[in-house]
Amino acid sequence: MKSISEIKKEFELAGENKKELYEIYACDTRVGVQNLIQKYQKQERKLADERERLKQMREFEHKYADYSLICGIDEAGRGPLAGPVVAGAVILPEDCEILYLNDSKKLSAKRREELYDEIQEKAIAVGIGMSSPARIDEINILQATYEAMREAVHNLNIMPDLLLNDAVTIPEMPIQQVPIIKGDAKSVSIAAASILAKVTRDRLMIEYDKVLPGYGFADNKGYGSAAHIEALKRLGPTPIHRKSFIMNFI
Repeated sequence: MKSISEIKKEFELAGENKKELYEIYACDTRVGVQNLIQKYQKQERKLADERERLKQMREFEHKYADYSLICGIDEAGRGPLAGPVVAGAVILPEDCEILYLNDSKKLSAKRREELYDEIQEKAIAVGIGMSSPARIDEINILQATYEAMREAVHNLNIMPDLLLNDAVTIPEMPIQQVPIIKGDAKSVSIAAASILAKVTRDRLMIEYDKVLPGYGFADNKGYGSAAHIEALKRLGPTPIHRKSFIMNFI
């Protein structure tokens, strides 16, 4: 009779093809074996649920399947007191599977980092655009966001024929656009762009924290936390603060 550790190794080596093993060991009365079966069946149910969720998030990609290169667009950093606004543009292959892809705000920092790497690996093309704090002050946050989005599309190494945008319609963009309310939770392409933008911006704010200490940029990412506002009043603004955003605090 095989040991439980040997049976466990069989299950691990079987990958997603465990059905035969379930049948073989269904009559094994050992608690350890039955626990193994329940564990892997539970994992399979969770995986099936995740794939069903992702299937629903491809609704717009399937709706516009006549377009060969669909690009998701999203931004990160419209609300902070400091740092740039960053836009991401991502073209994924048709029916590309990236498990746990979702609106970046619904994911842990660790999960976002993992997904960032997978998106970079699997995407047909990715592009990043930024508008600086000075540019935000000059033309306002909405126009700066549009500018960053246009730059992100321009920085793709191949031009898309359709844009799926999170809520907005980008002016001066000669590509057909589909604005989707809460699109980062409804489209895999927009979710991927959301993660790309968020991770890029977070990494940048961590670097700013090293050269501009005292404001907690690594933790607050430039958002108006109580500690950040207190530091702003005490130390004054830095070159990366948005003057138009901090007038009430200095």
